[in-house]
Amino acid sequence: MNVPLDVVPEEENGDDNASILSEQPAVLAENTTAPPISHNKIRINVGGMRHETYKSTLQNIPDTRLSWLASASTTNNAAFDPVAKEFFFDRHPIIFNGILNYYRTGRLHAPTDVCGPAFEEELQFWGIDEKQIEPCCWSNYTKHRDAQETLAKLQGDAVDQSDDEANDDVAKLFGIEEEARHTNVNWYGKWRPRIWTMLEEPYSSRAAKVRIYITFSIYLARIYVHL
Repeated sequence: MNVPLDVVPEEENGDDNASILSEQPAVLAENTTAPPISHNKIRINVGGMRHETYKSTLQNIPDTRLSWLASASTTNNAAFDPVAKEFFFDRHPIIFNGILNYYRTGRLHAPTDVCGPAFEEELQFWGIDEKQIEPCCWSNYTKHRDAQETLAKLQGDAVDQSDDEANDDVAKLFGIEEEARHTNVNWYGKWRPRIWTMLEEPYSSRAAKVRIYITFSIYLARIYVHL
């Protein structure tokens, strides 16, 4: 049986295509390796966002996490990825833009679209003193503290008002309204004399009589239960 000559080239082409496809994954794998970086530069990946800068730039603000990063050995740092040739930190990527610019310009600005506590947390992580924030951003950065102080004051006033109302009720019970209004002594100091009088002289006041009535009722109830 004779094989048509035009069939053979098609099979050879198919083998060539298969060999080409088999070589493609190796090329793609090589492309995943990050390009080399100059020895005086550093690559930092924060939350998936890559940044490149000079090591000398990070040393502009000493005694911070980034300054230590620039002077430390990459092989001994757990944050260094040898494949990607970068340091990786799973932190807020947008806030890091402002932090890195602080090393470049010497001025620390707080982003207006980030709440104060979130920015404060990032500053603490990177080892930056919040007092370095520029005056133009300070009010926006600390406004959450003012809100918390105002809320705490309002809650404290509400508690004080509730306590005052309770104190007035107890003062009426013991008949010492006038004394309670004209003294700053605590409630025990105000009512201690009347409490002792009520206990020692059962008929000295309305509250004492009420106490005697309640005690007598409880006593009768106990007798009735045991009958």
